Amino acid sequence: MNQAENIAGYLEQFYRVSEYPALIRQVEEFRNSGVFRNRRLFDATPVFRNTLAKYLPLIAGGAQLTVGINSRVPHDQEIVRLLKSWDIEVIEENPDAERNFDIVMDCAGVYTGVKSNCGYVELTRSGLYHYRDSSSPVFFADGGRIKLIETALGTGDGFVRAMQKSGFGDFDGRKIVIFGCGKVGRGIAVCASAKGADVIAVDSPDVIPPVNVKIVDMNSPDSIDRALENAWCVVSVTGKANAWKGRFNIAKLLDSSSLIVNMGVEDEFGPEVPEQRVMNNKKPLNFLLDEPTRMRYIEATMALDNSGAAWLLQNIGRKGIIMPPEDMENGILAISAQYGEIRDELKAMELM
Repeated sequence: MNQAENIAGYLEQFYRVSEYPALIRQVEEFRNSGVFRNRRLFDATPVFRNTLAKYLPLIAGGAQLTVGINSRVPHDQEIVRLLKSWDIEVIEENPDAERNFDIVMDCAGVYTGVKSNCGYVELTRSGLYHYRDSSSPVFFADGGRIKLIETALGTGDGFVRAMQKSGFGDFDGRKIVIFGCGKVGRGIAVCASAKGADVIAVDSPDVIPPVNVKIVDMNSPDSIDRALENAWCVVSVTGKANAWKGRFNIAKLLDSSSLIVNMGVEDEFGPEVPEQRVMNNKKPLNFLLDEPTRMRYIEATMALDNSGAAWLLQNIGRKGIIMPPEDMENGILAISAQYGEIRDELKAMELM
C-alpha cells in the first residue's frame, strides 16, 4: 500500500467519515487540482492520531511531505513510529540548515528558521509573534472564524476530558480560576461552568465573560489574590510565556492545595513555578490524551491550514501576514455543517 492508503486504512479503525468531512473533501480537491504535486511541504502540526487526517489530502495531492516534531510541542510517539513505518519522513527538532521547502506549516513559531520558498502557514496565535517581522508571506490560520471551533469547543472539551483522566472529574461547586478570557479561555470557562464549576476569569476589566462567569481585573494583584483563595484549580490560557510574573502572589499559590494547569504551548507561569507543581509538567493538559482535541472539533482547522498552504502556492509574491479569506472559510464551514456532526454547535456559535 502507498502512504495515503496506509493512513486511510488506519483512520477507518477510529473515525466515522462524518467526523472529518472537510478533510475528506480536500483529498479529491487536491488530487484534481495538482496544487501540491512535487511540492516539498514541512508540516509541524502537533502529531497525534487525528493529525493523520490532515496529511491525507496533502499526500493524495502529490506533496512530498516531511513531518517535524520538536521538544517544545507535545506529540504521540506511537504515531511518529507509524509515520516512519509508512516511509513518511520525520525530522526531530530542526532540519539541516541546507534543507529548504516550498511551504513550512508551523505551530507556535517553532520553525521560523526553516527555509521556505513560498511562505509559511502559522497555526497558533502565540506563534504569530515570531513572524511579526518576517519578509515572507505568512498565512495566519488562527486569524479566522474556523479556529473558534477548535478553541471554544474543542479545547474546553479537551480540558474536561483531561481532568477526568487525571482523576479530577467532579467539577460541581468547585472554584476554577482561568487566567485569560480569549477564545481558548472562554471555551474552557463554558465547559467547566456546564459541569457545575464556579468559574472566575482573570483578564482586562472590559472583557465580557461568558454567562455565569465572573471577571477579575488582571491589573489588580489584590483582586487576583482574593480570587485565588480556596481555588480548586488554576488554569492559564494566554498564549504568552511567563504571562503572570509580578501580577499576583505566586508563592501563595504554590503553597496552596490548588491544582495548576497550563493549557498553552508556552510556559505561561514561568520559572518561578516548578514543573512538578503543574499538571502534566507544564505541557498543555489536554496533550496527555490520545486525542487532545476531538477530530470533529479540529478537522476544520486542519483543513484551513492545508488550504492556506495551497493559497500561498497559488498566490506567489504576496507579502506579510495573510488572514484567511472569507470565501475559503465559508466553503470549509459549509462542508462541516452539511456532512459533519457539529451542525447544531456551529449554529449555536453563529458560525453558520
